Amino acid sequence: MGSLFQLCVGFNFNASNHLHAQATTTNCKFSPQSVRALPIRILSVGKKRSQGLQLMVDEYVEKIKYYCSVEDVQIRPNPRNARDPRAQVDDEDMAVMNIIRSDDWVVMLDEHGQDVRSEQMAELMADAGNTGASRISFCIGGPYGHGRKIRERANLSIKLSSMVLNHQIALLVLVEQIYRSWTILRGQKYHH
Repeated sequence: MGSLFQLCVGFNFNASNHLHAQATTTNCKFSPQSVRALPIRILSVGKKRSQGLQLMVDEYVEKIKYYCSVEDVQIRPNPRNARDPRAQVDDEDMAVMNIIRSDDWVVMLDEHGQDVRSEQMAELMADAGNTGASRISFCIGGPYGHGRKIRERANLSIKLSSMVLNHQIALLVLVEQIYRSWTILRGQKYHH
């Protein structure tokens, strides 16, 4: 299928679930066939998506399905119409927590999370298959971010950009990066 990328990033998950990336110049530890493909669930808090965005998200979701099953779950923001932002976040937090299973590998997208490159994202997805988890759940928060429970539950926290992205743009970037990760792991030519 093509050669593996030259830069390989090793991930170490310590007891507090923090991600430590370490770049090396050796060949990657994954062969194109050796990665256990966990199902992916994307949990996104937000209002109705624009038609154009939904078409693009659907296009990438279909591409990802070539590699693993993927589910795009939209969660209604502010489910109880709270006027207080803290109460809104708590309600959204509970809605997300009610969907996450105990054996999910939870990746929270957060502006203060670890900054990861595409190669590191691919390694993260490959390494998640070795955690004993049955699924990877990516969580995109609403306008006020994530609540305390999801922050405590998350196995790791990453950011997609140094800039703050609204939840719809974050979703599009995430699905493209998930697809890119699989092409990297399979040694395909999409990524350079």
